Formats: sequence, structure tokens, C-alpha cells
Amino acid sequence: MNYLRLIRYQNLIFIALVQIFIKYGLFLPFGIETTLNTFGFVLMVIATLCITAGGNIINDIYDVEIDKINKPTKILIGRKITERNANRLFIILNVIGVAIGFYLANIIERPSFAALFIGISALLYLYASYLKGMLFVGNLLISVLVAMSLIIVLLFDLLPVITPQNQAPQSVVFKIVLQYALFAFFINLIREIVKDLQDINGDKKGEMNTLPIALGRKRTTKIVFGMGAFMVLGIVVYMYEHLYNEQILLLYFLFAIVAPLLYFCIKAWDAKTSKEFGFLSKLLKIIMFLGVCSIPLIQIIIA
Repeated sequence: MNYLRLIRYQNLIFIALVQIFIKYGLFLPFGIETTLNTFGFVLMVIATLCITAGGNIINDIYDVEIDKINKPTKILIGRKITERNANRLFIILNVIGVAIGFYLANIIERPSFAALFIGISALLYLYASYLKGMLFVGNLLISVLVAMSLIIVLLFDLLPVITPQNQAPQSVVFKIVLQYALFAFFINLIREIVKDLQDINGDKKGEMNTLPIALGRKRTTKIVFGMGAFMVLGIVVYMYEHLYNEQILLLYFLFAIVAPLLYFCIKAWDAKTSKEFGFLSKLLKIIMFLGVCSIPLIQIIIA
């Protein structure tokens, strides 16, 4: 169980579900031509999860001192799991992920795509060891990588089989996945800043240069509120332009995404304590999950 907690198994399950929703809730129901069979798709999911799990491990290894302040009761490295074993698992997971990436890139006849897995693995290491402490850079990077967990399905399963003949239907689902990736990016970006607000005390000791440290907790809280309000506005505009005549999806977006986001904004306006920011972080995670759960419902629009 300690190793499952180390790799953040809940987050890995979420990533796997998102990719499954895209493949089997969006591509297949509309007869979209794809590259990967079931075995190849499973390998792609495993590769994604291995590299993500490795990133979680290396992040915990570098955050031991900070976590002694931010979450002293949840530290695993050095207590439940030795740093040596954690490093070994980090290496093993990345080797597996990159090796599968090479295999998949050759299957789809895009050898250069193997560099994607190598690049993500390297960026996760750089994030944990260096970039995390740079003002806003770490927040931005990890949010891009979250979005990439969706986009990678497009690159390996959809892009290689797009031809002039099937470009129209392929482009429709391509754009839909990109829209969800953008949603995941912005929600995660807000959540990363909220987590920085929650962890400000430990980050100060670790000499991190996060937004709350650079601008102060009060100013950063207002930025978080503004970003949440912007998300609400953006989703409402999207609903008006694309879902106006789709009652089921309109109601789902209204009650499962917009309403929780409005509640987030209300709570974020005067949030002050680490406990309050922890609640906001969990709320954003739920909103992201509810957002991607709408992917199988998209067939209502296209059907």
C-alpha cells in the first residue's frame, strides 16, 4: 500500500480513465479510424502511467524536507520506503515507459514520436529537481504535461491515420479532445497555484519561488479567484455556442462543472488557511474528474 501511495495510484486511475473515455467513449462510437488495436492502446496507457508514476516518485524524493513541514504525517520516503528503493523504482518505471514508447512509435511508423516519452520523463525529473522552484514555470509545466495525457491519445491513435478522405470526421473529434485538454490544463494550473498557497510554509523553507511567496498569499488568492471566474465565463460561452440545443449536456455542464466552479470562486475569495486551500484543491480535482466524465456524452452532439 505504501508503494501505491508513493506513485499516487488515484491520479493514475484518473489518467487511465480519461484515455479510455477518449478511445472507447469518443473514437469508437463514431467509427473513427484509429491506429492502435486494444493491445497497442493498453501499452500506451501503461507507458503513460509508468512515466507519470516515476514523476510522482522523484517529486517525493526531492520534497522530503519540504513535506516535513507541509504534510509531516504523510511522508513515505525515509520512513516507509527507503530513498534507495524509491530511486530504483523511479528508474524501472521510466525504463519501462520509454521502452514501450519506442515500441509504439515503431508500430505506428512514427519513430520520432518515441522522443515524446523521453521528453516527458526528462521534464518530470527537471520539474522535481529544479523547475518546481521557479516562479510560475513549474505550475505551467506540470499543467502542460497533464494536458499531454489527453493529447498523447491523439498523437498515437488518431494522427497517423488521418488522410484527405477521412479528415473531416477525424478533425471533429481531434478538436473535441484538444478542447478537453485545454480544460484540463487550466483547471490544473489553478490547482497548482492553490497547492502552492496550501504549502507556502514548507516552500519558504525549501527556498521555492512560488507565486504566494513572491506576491503574498492575499494577492495570489485574488489571482486564483480571477482565474476561476475566467474559467466559469469560458465554459458558459462554450455552452452557449456549442451546447445550446443539447439539453442533457447543457444540464450536465451547468450542474457538474459550472456550479462547482462558482462555489470554488466563492470559497476562494476569502480563503486564508492551509485547510481551506486543501479543500479548494480537492474541489478542483473533483471538477476536473466530472469534466472528463462528460466525454462519453459528446456523442449526443455528433449523433
